[in-house]
Amino acid sequence: MQERPRRFQLWPSLALASVAAIAPAVAARAGGDAARLASLVRQDCGSCHGLTLKGGLGKPLTPEHLQSWSRDQLVGIILDGVPGTPMPPWRPLLSEPDARWIAERLQQGDLP
Repeated sequence: MQERPRRFQLWPSLALASVAAIAPAVAARAGGDAARLASLVRQDCGSCHGLTLKGGLGKPLTPEHLQSWSRDQLVGIILDGVPGTPMPPWRPLLSEPDARWIAERLQQGDLP
């Protein structure tokens, strides 16, 4: 039986080392994004939905109020707004994963 060249035996170790090196940077970015998005919700969304998100010009963004909406519906509202209301589209400023993160945190009442 032929022995594989040594370079092919090293790739799993190199792949694992690469993941270990990149993971802290990805985690730091995710944490930074969470802080940025939480600040956006508190300040920008809070300007209409109330600083405590319990309602104002806009409806409350509490888990109790949002339970009747699916996550996909909330993501659509965040990204595309609600025509005929003051709710603007945030698609120019937010990605779909950002909007999904916001919707999840609001439904769970878990906004950092």
